Amino acid sequence: MFIKRRKTRQIRVGSVPIGGGAPIVVQSMTTPDTADVKATVEQIHQLEHAGCEIARVTVNTPEAAKALPAIKKQTTIPIIADIHFDHRLALRAAEVVDCVRINPGNIGAWWKVEEVVKAVRERNIPLRIGVNGGSLERELLAKYGYPTSEALAESALNAVHALEDIGFTNMKVSLKASDVHLMVDAYRLFALQSDYPLHLGVTEAGTLLTGSVKSAIGIGMLLADGIGDTIRVSLAADPVEEVKVGFEILKTLELRHRGVNVIACPTCGRVEIDVVKLANEIEKRLGHVRVPLTVSVLGCVVNGIGEGKEADIGIAGGEGHGILFKEGKLVRKVKSEELMETLLAEIEIMAKEREAASSGNGNNGREGQPETTSPKTAPAQSTSAKKDIPIIRKV
Repeated sequence: MFIKRRKTRQIRVGSVPIGGGAPIVVQSMTTPDTADVKATVEQIHQLEHAGCEIARVTVNTPEAAKALPAIKKQTTIPIIADIHFDHRLALRAAEVVDCVRINPGNIGAWWKVEEVVKAVRERNIPLRIGVNGGSLERELLAKYGYPTSEALAESALNAVHALEDIGFTNMKVSLKASDVHLMVDAYRLFALQSDYPLHLGVTEAGTLLTGSVKSAIGIGMLLADGIGDTIRVSLAADPVEEVKVGFEILKTLELRHRGVNVIACPTCGRVEIDVVKLANEIEKRLGHVRVPLTVSVLGCVVNGIGEGKEADIGIAGGEGHGILFKEGKLVRKVKSEELMETLLAEIEIMAKEREAASSGNGNNGREGQPETTSPKTAPAQSTSAKKDIPIIRKV
């Protein structure tokens, strides 16, 4: 599979480059009341530990805006302020955060947007123009009758063109909807007509299982087209799970390489060990590992080393004993009850060795930064966008 990344402009959210060939960024959003500094900071730290690279916080009250300096002081990853309805909160947030998100469908009169633009321009921080299927402008709803992909794309393009008219181009764009087809078509339509970086997401996707599937399909379809520069998996679940699912989507498409990738057989009547328990426990206990490692957990000798030969390290179960293998070669036999702890210990050693090697190569041990762009990808215009979607032109 060769994914050709869509060519875009590049912006920066704090220290993180977005678009222009930079690695696709995983972000999430905090759930506590932002005015609760302690709870918000604690969750941002949890998100960062899971691999989150940008955190968005809602700024919906003056108290939330007032809390931003303390939150920013105690965190290291870039912070985006999420603003709806009250542009005055955006003005206050712009003094502190790394990016401001506004929705042209609910921010109000144009002069309010201009004030926000002036504030972010003074601090040289970008805007995220966030269009949402549930909050389109009344004029577009009247024109199209209901939220359509064309309506979403027109809303985003109208906002982009208006901002360009006042000389502002430091922005990224999102066109979210809870309907996967609507969301995918809207992004494809916009991508045909603009080169701004795109933030992908299926909004209100649902619970952990349902939302993960919807997001994997919607976000994955676009990423496979080469469309998308940042992603957020929106789940009715702990936001740490959003980060995990986001990275799994990127790892599956070989767009990012970070952390442990567990290969486990689906289990059957032949298994000699509890594959489900082992795989889940290994994945849980290795969440701190950031260097890319493929770990194979196989249940019997039928699969054995053969199914895991592409893995960096793995185990295969047997009656009373299993085997430990590295890079497709048998290392030794291990008692069944010692398989998991043996594998975990060996993985920790391997991870430290690779991290040290990465530091020696000048990467400072920071997996998942510039080297995470897959060797199977290359910046290029997307060629797989739907050709039957009409082009919306600025009036």
